[in-house]
Order: sequence, then C-alpha cells, then structure tokens
Amino acid sequence: MGRRLALLSFLVFGMLICARIAAAEPLDRNAIADMIVPPYALGEPVNENGVWTLLNSGGAEAGYVFETGPLAPLPGFSGAPINMLVTIDRDGRFLDVRLVAHNEPIFVSGLGEAPLRAFLEQYRGHSIREALVVGTPYGATGGGSDLVYLDGVTKATASVRIAHESILAATLAVAREKMQGVASGPPVHPDPSIDEKLDWTALVERGLARNLKVTNAELDNGFKGTIWAHDDPEAADDPQGLFLDLWAVDIGPPSVARAVLSEESFADLQRLLRVSPDDEPMLVIDAGRHGLVSADFVRNTAPDRLSAVQDGLPVALRDADLAVETKPDVPEGTTMILRVDRRLGFDPTRDWTLSAQAVRAHGMLQPEMGSAHFPLTLKADAAFYVRPEISVALPPWQAAIVDRKWDLAGLGILLVGLLGAVGPGMHRLAAPTVLRPARLAFLAVMVGFVGWWGQGQLSIVTPLAALRAANGGGSLAVLLYDPFSLLVWGAAIVGFVLWGRGLFCGWLCPFGAMQELAHHAGRLLRLPQWNPSPVWDRRLKAGAWLSLAGLVAVTFLAPDKIETAAEIEPFKTAVTTLFQREWHYVAYAVFWLVLAAITFKGFCRYVCPLGAVMAIGGMLRTRSWIPRRAACGSPCQLCRVRCPYGAIRKTGSIAYSECFQCLDCVSIHDDKTQCVPLVLASRKRTAAPARAKMEIPA
Repeated sequence: MGRRLALLSFLVFGMLICARIAAAEPLDRNAIADMIVPPYALGEPVNENGVWTLLNSGGAEAGYVFETGPLAPLPGFSGAPINMLVTIDRDGRFLDVRLVAHNEPIFVSGLGEAPLRAFLEQYRGHSIREALVVGTPYGATGGGSDLVYLDGVTKATASVRIAHESILAATLAVAREKMQGVASGPPVHPDPSIDEKLDWTALVERGLARNLKVTNAELDNGFKGTIWAHDDPEAADDPQGLFLDLWAVDIGPPSVARAVLSEESFADLQRLLRVSPDDEPMLVIDAGRHGLVSADFVRNTAPDRLSAVQDGLPVALRDADLAVETKPDVPEGTTMILRVDRRLGFDPTRDWTLSAQAVRAHGMLQPEMGSAHFPLTLKADAAFYVRPEISVALPPWQAAIVDRKWDLAGLGILLVGLLGAVGPGMHRLAAPTVLRPARLAFLAVMVGFVGWWGQGQLSIVTPLAALRAANGGGSLAVLLYDPFSLLVWGAAIVGFVLWGRGLFCGWLCPFGAMQELAHHAGRLLRLPQWNPSPVWDRRLKAGAWLSLAGLVAVTFLAPDKIETAAEIEPFKTAVTTLFQREWHYVAYAVFWLVLAAITFKGFCRYVCPLGAVMAIGGMLRTRSWIPRRAACGSPCQLCRVRCPYGAIRKTGSIAYSECFQCLDCVSIHDDKTQCVPLVLASRKRTAAPARAKMEIPA
C-alpha cells in the first residue's frame, strides 16, 4: 500500500509541475488595430489590462476596446482562458466580438473554430443592459421575457458558456470603471395606477419641481477673468436682474403632469407617450433672459442651450415638439417639453443634472465664442414609478443544470440502476442467462444516450486541466459548466472506492462500449480472433502508461501542442463529433473499432491514457469484491483462461488495476455447471450414494 501511495504521489506531483502553462500576454497595438472594423479606429491605451479607447471616423472617443483574457481569465476545459477582443460603444452596446486565442479541445480539432466565431457574432447590437444568456427559451420563458437568448453550439455548450461569462465579466468591469451608471435590466417607467391629487405648491414642497435662479451678477462671475467678462452690457446694466429663472419638473407620472398641464396639453402628452412609451418627458420653464434655446434652434431636435448628465455619462435630450399650456398656478415663462429615452440607461428616480449654457461672443467679424454652465440637480419620486422585476440570468453552473435537467435525470436513473445492479444485485446480474443480454443492452444505451446524445465521454484533457487548476493555473469551476460529464465523473470516483477502475472502464465509457459491441459483432460475423500471448499482453499494457507519460511530457515541453497530442484518444472523433471530422481522424477511430472486432478492446487495454489515470484512481479501492475459492488458481484456471482482460493471475488472485468489471468470472463462480470446484463437488455428492449402494451385501 505504501508503494502505491508513493507512486500515486509521484505521478500527481509530476503532472502538477508539468501542467503549468504561462498566461498569454495582451495583444500589442498593431495586432488590435488590425482587428478594428472601419469606420472605427484604435485610440490610446486606458490601462495595463488591455483596455483601449475606440475612435470614430472624426477622431472622437466612441467607446472602448479590450481583451477578455486579462480582465476575466475564466479557465476553459484546457485550463487556459478563452481570449476575445470586445468592442463596445459609450452606451454599452456591443459593436464587435472577435476570437483572439483559445485552447478548447472541442474547437481545436473537433468542430473547428467556425461555430465559435459564429456564436460570437450574435453579440453585435446587443447591450450589457440586457440579460444575455446562452440557451433556448422553454415554455413561458420564451414569451415576454426580459432574457435575451444566444444560440449555443451543439456539442460545445459548456465551452460556449465559459466564453459568454468571460465576455460579460470583462465588459462589466470596463463599464463600471469607464461608463459609470450603466445599469442592467429593464428601465423604470411611470405607474399609471397612481392617481394622486397634486398642485404646483405640493410639487415644490416635495422637491418634484425645482428651481434654479442665476442673476446677471452671477452670470458675470461665471465669465470673470476671461475675454468674455464684459461682452454682456445688459448684465452689467442690471446686476440683480435674472438671467436664468429655470423651473424643471419630470411630468412622466400622470399625477404630476395633471398638476402642471392644461387638459388639452395633458391629452397631447399622453398621445405622444402612447407612440413613444419609453420616453420620459420633462417640463422646463424659464422666466429669465436665457430663453432655453438659441434663435437658431430647430424644433424636434436636441436643445442647443440645455444639456444633461447622469453618473458622468451624457443624457440625450430631445424636444418633444409639443405646444405647452400650463395651469394658472404654474410660473410663466418660455416653456418646453423635453424627452429622454429610458432605454438608454436613464433612470429618473436617481440624481441627474440639467445644465443651462450661457454663451457669449467676443469680437465683431469672426467672434470667439465662450460659455458657462449652470447646473440643476433633479430627481423624480420613486413612488410614482414601477421598477420591473429584473430577469437575472442564473449562474452558469445553475443554467447548465436547468438546461440539461431531463438529461441529468435520465443519467441519474441510469447510474442508480447500474450501481444497484453491480452492487447488491451483482450475483443476480451475473446469472448466465441474464448477464450478456443485460450488459449488451446497457452498453448500447451508453453509446447512444451518454455518448452521442449526452456528450458524456470523459477525456484525459479534464484530469490535466484539473491538475493545472490545483496547481494555481486555473479553476475547478470549469467542470460545473458540463454537469452531465461531471455526474459521470462522480460515478467513476465512487467506483474507485467500491470496485476500482472497473465501473468506468467496463460500464461508463462510451468508446469502450463501442469497442465491446464491435467485438461481439466480429464474433457474430465469425471474424478470426487474435489475442497476444500472456507475455506480450503484459508488455503491451505498458503502452497506456507510456501514452500518459508522453502527454505529460508534451504538456511540459510543448504546451501549445497538448490538444493535438490528446488526439491519441479517438473519443472526440467517434463520440463527440460522431465521425464528422477530417478523414485521418475518422480513419484512426475506425481502426481501433475494427481492431476491437478481432482483438478485445485493444485501445482500452494497451493505449488509453485515461485508463492509466483510472488505474491510479483505482488504488483507492477499499475491498476485494470478486468472490474467490481456495481452488481458484490451483487446480482451477477456468476464470483466468476466459478473462478477456488478462486480469486474473495463475494463482487465481485478481489484478484489480486491470479489471474492467465485466462480471464474467462472477458468472462462472456462481454457475454450478461451469465452476470446476462446484462441478467436482457435485460429482462427489452424486457418486457417494452410488458407492454406498454397491457396498451393501446381498
């Protein structure tokens, strides 16, 4: 036992050291610039994490460009992150998402990169304010839901989820730093059911109507020390006169609108809001000299003397082009209704700032223009608004479980049934009339349901990635993206303790099941059978350990080639892609299946690196579960001769590191017509009465 633990520790330590892969450096300027789609261009770096500004055709800042790898290095199934280049505008809309680098096994040489690139194209036009999820809407969630579904990639859903989470995590990191206040989820909107009687006095007292007064003296002070300080004679003549007497009130809530507008203007406003339900209307009134807009202003456009910001980001104002008639108690002056699109992230229930711009001209022929701004902070009462319940995307591991709940339920039932059959029900399952048909049926289910449908074929890539994560080079959370395979891993680990490697290698490996079915097909077709001699069988079994050692060496010496080296497993070709690959991969997988028809499970016994890992895991076995008799091995050799895996020694003892749990020896052990000790005992019992009868005197 001590030698086994030492061997296990040595192998684990060696793989931990070798599985370390250096993190990729961020792209340089030229590489990123080549990936920017015109009319945009690359600006200057924002930080050292691969974030750059994005410039429009006029050279103005239009958004941001960044890599997901440095910002959100979520490890993929290879242990390395999927790195993508994301381009967003200042409103948080995706302009482009491009693949930079990855090491995902299914996309390296399985499906190819085309499906992944096609998936990334779906982000264009969407916003980080939307609840983006990977999957397919089911039932009621498909209609009226706030969730936006992105089509995943068949056979690679787990890898796609990792890419998706990387994109969202990196984009939100940039948004929080550079685009303050960018909110996710649906915007608030006025609650039409609230009908509160209000008047202008109540609006002022509750802070719903706010006023900004700027005297001419304060205006002059705004230009003090500039060349425009003395360019407003009217202000100089009347220092205490009002340049700006600005009132502003959010009239989105019907109760507020009724308090300030005449019935006719209120009706006009409601007609506008029925056409543009996402607009938030603002009533502004100025009784001073400012006048709200310049003489050159064009109706139904953005006001040229008013601007707004919220959380440091500009708020787009636009004239509603409505004639305004207010109630008698409302202050008189120049009136205008502005509107703001709430879908662009504006939230009227949070503080935002409306600024009035004062403009002065200095000079006669080609005057120089100068300006000063006077801000007014506004905030609507949240009691008048409805904040829709935000559809929050489930964590990726939960989403993966929900997505495959029926598959997981079916697999769970299958595994519970298998554990019961090979555990408490082992001797009943091993009955000669039951074992073969039951085993062949189960193996067929493994190929069809667990392999081709469920994509539950385990691979050597996963242990290497997990060891890399344990050594600080990634995260084990990657396994949660594929709960179906994780459940198979769980069953295999349980099998380590109860039976050794046999539960997985003998029952739960789809490619192993394909080989065994191919072998039975070869027997039905009466193909010649070839099996190595016991000496060569022992020698060839070292091949699995050599292939595992080779993969470890490749991981250490040429980590960029590990995915290619892992193709020593034909699993991806035969199971994951259902032979839809280049001809040489298909030929390789077919070779092993054809060989299995004449040599029982040759790949499993002599090459499989995952089998070597399973043999290491099998050292955790706590019991010898195969029944033995004193006569096993001497004189009886029947089980050893018939064992297709060569897992029974001449002494009759079982080499559990080579046992695939086929139960053939258990069937022989329990069968009174096959087990030699039982046959001999039966003959002795039959012969004893006959001899006694012959010895009775006449």
